[in-house]
Amino acid sequence: MNWAACFSALAAGAMLAQAAGATLKVGDTAPKLKTGKWVQGEPVAEFQKGKAYIVEFWATWCGPCRASIPHLNEIYTKYEDKGLIVIGQNCWERDESLVAPFVKDMGKRMTYRVALDDKRHSEKGTMAETWMEAAGQSGIPTAFLIDTKGSIAWIGHPMELKEQVIDDVLAGKYDVQKAATEYDQQQKNQAQLRTISMAMNRAMQKKDWDEAAAKVDEAAKLLPEDERDHLDAVRFDILLGKEDYPAAYRMATKISDANQDNAMLQNELAWRIATDDSIKQRDLALAEKIARRATKASEEKEPGILDTLARVMFMQGKKEDAIALQEKAVGLADGDLKASLQKSLDSYKKGELAEAE
Repeated sequence: MNWAACFSALAAGAMLAQAAGATLKVGDTAPKLKTGKWVQGEPVAEFQKGKAYIVEFWATWCGPCRASIPHLNEIYTKYEDKGLIVIGQNCWERDESLVAPFVKDMGKRMTYRVALDDKRHSEKGTMAETWMEAAGQSGIPTAFLIDTKGSIAWIGHPMELKEQVIDDVLAGKYDVQKAATEYDQQQKNQAQLRTISMAMNRAMQKKDWDEAAAKVDEAAKLLPEDERDHLDAVRFDILLGKEDYPAAYRMATKISDANQDNAMLQNELAWRIATDDSIKQRDLALAEKIARRATKASEEKEPGILDTLARVMFMQGKKEDAIALQEKAVGLADGDLKASLQKSLDSYKKGELAEAE
């Protein structure tokens, strides 16, 4: 399963943030909760003083959302007795009938409250409009941390929310005004980052790898220090383009080592190494190591991730291991994905490498 689009969004997420024209920012009073039906947990009508909240926007079709849900659930489990309430706010859902079964299937990996959006008066959804659109956020998952006074303390990808921020918010020690100033500065940097990003993409399309690398370095100077590692994935692309494979695989190892709990990112790295037709020298041993990290992080419950590991094992001549993994993947899948994985399984049993889809 190829998660390339999701991986690219993670890699350059900070650069591509769409905050232009945003009217809702860190430091502002959180908008009212105007949700639709509550799928799981006790409904929350309004923010209570003395409690902190995470409102995370997600959808069943979103790969990065799937990857972040277990992490968010760990935060919820750790802090639920300390005054933190977590709300999984479904948004931009294509078929809301899929939400309840999805939550049920997630089981213990998604135990916090979950609500649908209110679409009675808006096709987009009231929460999507008054939160996401108002904050200039165009990608999910996106989380809003609300402090104990009802102000927005933090906005961003839930995997980037540090526990120290939550600790400080719950303890009443978090400097929201300082955070607001820093957030405003970050938004001012976005116009420059978008310009740099477009120039970098043009350079990569022209295979001008040195120019592309220079643009990445420019972008890094405008990002907060703790967000600069996002650019390593872009550097990995550039190194592959240059066919500097030793450096590319060192970069892949660095990315993998730094994100061992991020199943989606690990899976995409392994898949890229195993299937990218432009790669002339594959490090399948590294691909296996990374793919195994992905299966561990996903608790061996994601069929697409098992599919990646099975493919890598087959490519290394470990046919029986590949078949066993692929059978497990097929057993976990359903619908079109099940059919696709079964097709790969049939190929492995014939001793043929499955076509990468």
